[in-house]
Amino acid sequence: MTQILLNPGPVTLSKRVRTAMLRPDICHRESEFAELQEGLRRKLLNVYELPPDGWAAVLMTGSGTAAVEAMITSCVPYDGRLLIVENGAYGERMSRIASAYGISYERLSGSWEAGFNLEGIRKSLLANSDFTHVAAVHHETTTGRLNDINALGDICRQVGVRLLVDGVSSFGAETLEFEDWQIDACAATANKCLHGVPGTAFVIARRAALLEVPPPSRSVYLDLHNYLVQQDEKGTPFTQSIQTFYALDEALDEFFEAGGWQARQRLFTSRLASIRQTLIKLGVEPLLHENECSCVLHAFALPEWQTYTELHRMMKESGYVIYAGQGTLAERIFRISAMGDITTATLKAICAALTDALHEAP
Repeated sequence: MTQILLNPGPVTLSKRVRTAMLRPDICHRESEFAELQEGLRRKLLNVYELPPDGWAAVLMTGSGTAAVEAMITSCVPYDGRLLIVENGAYGERMSRIASAYGISYERLSGSWEAGFNLEGIRKSLLANSDFTHVAAVHHETTTGRLNDINALGDICRQVGVRLLVDGVSSFGAETLEFEDWQIDACAATANKCLHGVPGTAFVIARRAALLEVPPPSRSVYLDLHNYLVQQDEKGTPFTQSIQTFYALDEALDEFFEAGGWQARQRLFTSRLASIRQTLIKLGVEPLLHENECSCVLHAFALPEWQTYTELHRMMKESGYVIYAGQGTLAERIFRISAMGDITTATLKAICAALTDALHEAP
């Protein structure tokens, strides 16, 4: 049975993207690969219409976390200090990265069910003039919350610090104003909103953030400065996952043909609205208000008459894979995303399967 993935990446692939991985085998040191890589870098900048003289797409083989780790370790200088804003598992992961590399940082932790404490962030930055960077998650997949990076960027501008964004599950479907929001770098991946396959990650960075200051060399494999210099020269420091590059290349063609990130935002919003309405009619409560959520994923409270294990089993037997909660929310919620190759008919079938699995027994 074909499984339709309703988890927040990887996604159910289109036939075009899956077939693209069957393109000819090539060597990463040959001109054919250089052409593929350069085309991808141009297309990724075009997602948000960023000029190549000021911005660069830096490609690597790895997961979204690899891109986040590369961003943090490559952009915060040795004498820098990082404020990490946490309101979910992925903000907390950034703190683990900073700790592992011995980067000077401070955590500003908030409830997983609340938005940013913007006044608290402002006070923390004003109280410590040593801060050079702030790191935060745009779409915190832990709960489906879309964090207010716009307001955070305003604070960073006023205080004079740079902003590093985990855009792993928002890039390609949510609004990202790179210039206006004071963003120095944004980490992302191929296998979420862009509908590629796992294995290719990237960082969209200001060239000045990587080239005009002495770069730290905390990592060999995740050194963004090294990647950027070599990719600008049409090379690569390490062997890349060529088949996943092929898949991303085709996925980006589909992305632009469909209307870009605005069209994808409308599509995801419409799909999740149908699912959300179905669940509300069944008495299943959303975790967050609709205006607080991303267009990518919504979280729902498990009803008292159903366990996650049983719900997951029933949905999977119907051909659909949903997602569990994390950490302290594991026993309370389930999560649904609606990315990937999902037809209108499939969406109706998903809603019907949810109705069967969550209908309260008499």
